[in-house]
Amino acid sequence: MDDPALSFDLLAAALRSDARDLEVFLEVLAGKLSAALPGVTSIEHEGGLFSRKRVRRLQVQLGEHRYELARAGRGLEARHSHSVRGITLKTEAMAVERWIEELSRHLADHARGSDQARQALDRLLQG
Repeated sequence: MDDPALSFDLLAAALRSDARDLEVFLEVLAGKLSAALPGVTSIEHEGGLFSRKRVRRLQVQLGEHRYELARAGRGLEARHSHSVRGITLKTEAMAVERWIEELSRHLADHARGSDQARQALDRLLQG
């Protein structure tokens, strides 16, 4: 995984591979990201007692950037926020495909600067 372009392409493909069925996509992606990046991933669930528990919202916090994917009706709503010193400067809604690409690129960039992040990225690609 020495080539940054290759790692971005592999990561985007790995995340995209589960996106065909939006009903299970959020569940699978939340599982993969929370296992590989537990310190920066948070998951909110809905349902439970008498209904099937499922992921309602997934957030990945990478420095000043937050990537959020949430159920919205029968689809998914994707957002990217940029904050500085705790103040959100910009929140942008985007298509799920673009969200996957931006998150993948940011994760690949993050992995280049940290051994721990590189190991987490490797776990994500393997799992």
